[in-house]
Amino acid sequence: MTLSSIYILLVGFTNCFFFKISWSASDFSLEGDYLLGGLFPLHEIEKETTLFSAETTECFRHISSKSGYGMLQIMRFAVEEINNSTTLLPNVSLGYEIFDYCSNTKNINSVLSFISKNGSVKPKEKLNNYQPKVIALTGPFGSTRTITIAPLLTMDLIPLVNYGAASYALSNKLHYPSFVRTVPSNKDMIEMIIQIIRWFGWNWVAFLGSKDDYSSDGLKLFNEFVKNTGICLAYQEGLSLNANYSLTVKKIDRLNINVIVVFAVAQYASKIIKAAIANNIQDKVWIASHAWALNQQIPREPGIEKIGTVIGITDRLLSFPGFSEFVYKARATTDVGYDVAEGEVKSKTCNQVCDYCSLLTAEEIINENPSFSFGIYAAIYTIAHALHKVLQCDINECQKNKMAKPYMLLGEIKKLDFILNGREVKYDENYDPTISYDSVLWRTDVNPPQFLMVGTYDKHPEITFTMDNSLLPWHNNGSVPFSNCSVECKVGHSRKTEGFHSCCFTCKKCPPNSYVDFSRDPYTCFPCAEGEWSDEGSTACKTRSVVYPQFTEILSIIVMVSAACLIILLIAIFCLFAYNYDTPVVKSAGGSMCFLMLTSLILSSISVFFFFGKPTFVFCLLRNAIFEYFFTVCISCLTVRSFQIISVFKMATQFPKVYSLWVKHNCQWLFIAFVSFIHLISCVIWMTVNPVKAIADSWTFKDQIMLICEMGNTITLTIVMFISWFMGFLCLLFSYMGRDLPKNYNEAKSITFSLILYYLTWIAYFTAYLSVKSKYIVILNAVAQVSSINGILFSYFISKSYIIIFQPQKNTPAYFQTSIQNYTQTISRT
Repeated sequence: MTLSSIYILLVGFTNCFFFKISWSASDFSLEGDYLLGGLFPLHEIEKETTLFSAETTECFRHISSKSGYGMLQIMRFAVEEINNSTTLLPNVSLGYEIFDYCSNTKNINSVLSFISKNGSVKPKEKLNNYQPKVIALTGPFGSTRTITIAPLLTMDLIPLVNYGAASYALSNKLHYPSFVRTVPSNKDMIEMIIQIIRWFGWNWVAFLGSKDDYSSDGLKLFNEFVKNTGICLAYQEGLSLNANYSLTVKKIDRLNINVIVVFAVAQYASKIIKAAIANNIQDKVWIASHAWALNQQIPREPGIEKIGTVIGITDRLLSFPGFSEFVYKARATTDVGYDVAEGEVKSKTCNQVCDYCSLLTAEEIINENPSFSFGIYAAIYTIAHALHKVLQCDINECQKNKMAKPYMLLGEIKKLDFILNGREVKYDENYDPTISYDSVLWRTDVNPPQFLMVGTYDKHPEITFTMDNSLLPWHNNGSVPFSNCSVECKVGHSRKTEGFHSCCFTCKKCPPNSYVDFSRDPYTCFPCAEGEWSDEGSTACKTRSVVYPQFTEILSIIVMVSAACLIILLIAIFCLFAYNYDTPVVKSAGGSMCFLMLTSLILSSISVFFFFGKPTFVFCLLRNAIFEYFFTVCISCLTVRSFQIISVFKMATQFPKVYSLWVKHNCQWLFIAFVSFIHLISCVIWMTVNPVKAIADSWTFKDQIMLICEMGNTITLTIVMFISWFMGFLCLLFSYMGRDLPKNYNEAKSITFSLILYYLTWIAYFTAYLSVKSKYIVILNAVAQVSSINGILFSYFISKSYIIIFQPQKNTPAYFQTSIQNYTQTISRT
């Protein structure tokens, strides 16, 4: 159906369309150079008639709305101010035509009157040629009513500067290109409601509204914006005028919901509050939307003080200097002689009749709900400033000869930025105003009820939200009411959702090495990173300290200095023995074999230095492999040396042939080479089959990461250790067999001491290694190596070095020969 057909159909539905009436002085009309339209709810319909019934609603037959008449007076006051101004439209007068707009669908006649030209509507007229009756209009009150009439105005781009339609859908300029509003959209109001809910830590709320566009839009936005905020919409309902309000409030009470958002116009909000009072619903928090936040009748309901705390959201309230005087003057000159006989006139005035209006006192009008006063005031001034720009007005006059079309005002409105009663008026790209909200507390404990400002919300120049908690006398002993599905978890506990709503949960303490971060996800215990740790029930992880024996530690320095001194001493003995190589002491100690032993001990000592500093693969490889191999070579030399002494003194006489073969083929060197080769092969296998490597031990201590070296394959390690320990056992055995040999050749005590020290040291180390986990175990390993080397050095080589240096008389062939003769005589006697 084309727009032309729609217009024709609407014309057919009206029964008082374009009936021309003139008023010399009326609240509803005023002559002027440019006419403004106004739509205000002087009456409210309790129940809408069938949508497509072909009749126009006569508003005066329905319930009166005093606040609507107060809105009308604000418009009249603003027009009078502008007409009296010498700076704004200086030589231009504004007039108006106002209609009572009480129906969502059946007051179209008033809009058609506005867009008509000489009593007719021409929908296909070009913009430059078309001049409707009004240059712009303000109203109507309510989103549904506005959405109904907006399409009739968009074709001709007539500015609809609205004071009471908050639906966010109207910000869509593709659908509503000529819609301008002076009140914030539902989007901004919902954002403030959520700010209030989050400020007090509530998450279990109900949302009540009506089935109109205003409430539906608010509910849709609320559901969208509460995502990821932790707020749960526990109950929601769009109510009709004949709904069961008592059942609704009882459901909310049974669900233990203590915060209720009532996003509806006063007509529905009144029914909800009355139902709460009638059903003894107490100690709730009621958040009132802008539409009824400053309603004057609802706070006077008997028993309202018992329902709890009412917090309203309203546009920033401003005073209007001169408005009271204007109303008093208007009341003094109003013709109060309305006669019932005028019923015939009423039927012909197309909703420009108000029976009760003349009965209102000036005080009643002045004290009416001021929620939309500034919106109306700003709407009229917005139109005036835009017209001022279009007519190219200066301080003294406007260019009256310039043609002003409605669509021209739209371009100027977007550019406007002026101060009105101390408040900035400007519009964004969607013709939405700057946001300045107040939150007010209903003081129903005083008479008359008062509205106390307790918070603010601004979005220009930046978003700021404030709430003065000290001004809120909560009904629950002064403490903030509890409206949560579940009690908040203790610190370090994650939530586990129960049921449909994320706000309903049980609490579970996070295990060690995990944490819960409510800003990230309160339902998950996140594991700590590899380099971090935490105790049970933590909210953050701590960085683990990385520990290993460092070169600068006192114990490390002591061990390394000891190893360095040991190497120096071994080198000194090596030189001493080389210098005294042909002496009996050196030859009895093993001769050239001593140098192999000393070299092995020197190389074994070097491995100590690889125990300190940050472990690497090379360090791990060298710290034990070098020692195990060369120390075993040294022990095999001691074993051979012990066996040789026994052979000389005992085996030579009892088994001469065997001894001759041993000496002839240098079997001592063959044995050492064989043992060394076998041990070398075992060490290579140990280092290649599952080789030792540096690892980060993060499981032993919760707050530390120990950098240690794995010992490698257990079997190959056992083989390596077995060869070394078996050589030590043979050495002990042979030295014990030679315990009765000549003193100069008897090494039983020294060898036994050194090997017992060797065994005890390594038994202690492995016991500690298996039972204690610490970085000091690594140092103990180094100490075990130093102790093993010291055992051989001091029990075997130091005693001989002492004789060489301090008892040279004992380092002669004669002394040794005497010792052998004494041993032979002793043997012969036995």
